[in-house]
Amino acid sequence: MTWNPADLPDSTRTVVAVSGANAGIGFWTAYQLAGAGASVLLLTRNAERADAAVRAIRAHVPAADLTVVPLDVADLSSVRDAGARLAELPRLDVLVNNAGVIHAPRHREQTVDGLELVTGTNFFGSFALTAAAMPALERTAGSRVVSLGSLATLLVRLDTDDLQLERRYSAWAAYATSKIMLTSFAFELDRRLRARGSTTRSLVAHPGYSISGRTRTVPGVNEPSRFDRFVDTLQTPFTQSKEAGAWPIVRAAIDPDAVGGSFYAPRFLVRGEPVVARPAKVTTNPRIASAIWAEAEVATGMPLL
Repeated sequence: MTWNPADLPDSTRTVVAVSGANAGIGFWTAYQLAGAGASVLLLTRNAERADAAVRAIRAHVPAADLTVVPLDVADLSSVRDAGARLAELPRLDVLVNNAGVIHAPRHREQTVDGLELVTGTNFFGSFALTAAAMPALERTAGSRVVSLGSLATLLVRLDTDDLQLERRYSAWAAYATSKIMLTSFAFELDRRLRARGSTTRSLVAHPGYSISGRTRTVPGVNEPSRFDRFVDTLQTPFTQSKEAGAWPIVRAAIDPDAVGGSFYAPRFLVRGEPVVARPAKVTTNPRIASAIWAEAEVATGMPLL
């Protein structure tokens, strides 16, 4: 089917939780889903930015059903608290694992739990949140987990013996590794859910090359400087707005024809309407996925399935 982001399926009985919903792709995902009628839980670390996001969404959808849930994916105690709130919901149709860091530190750092900071934030936190929220997801027929992929998964080799980059760290390797881990986990999650007869499905979506300077200004949410606007406009041929970057995620979340295990991406890799695409080969290898899953259960202390 041709997906028209301007004409989304009615989602008035859909409950969606979006991590990192106060800015970037997460905000535009929440914004579009609320516009389609979904009840949206905004899982955010910064209360002030969360308030700005809520105001911006309600300016677009005055009757939007929005709930802010505190979440810091780099802190497993915060993840467990947020996950417990999700687990208590009568239903949870979609969990969007969006929160994370893009700009990794130059030198290796650790989370409060002693995990490598980038993989801890971009993957282990999402793994733990999914594990905690699974009771609500599995009691909701046809529910979905949507995890954010990245073009970076195409550009590095994964060392399954050093997933937390204790021996060889670089900012780029940390970011790409974290995204390979999250994507691989998402595909493995779908395989394991099917094997246990669950109706919950897991999908992956990546936003292309979506940048702030090509995104409209939203006070408290997206406020690029004039210089950022100028520089980002120079990249117009191979970039898009973050609003457009949310389209693959929204399609994975609410397209009635979406199939578990699918990978959504912009039609032209870095930009365009969302289509089913082919993920990086490393992310679909069950052996690699099993190693990542085992690492996650040990690192987070949270078994899943």
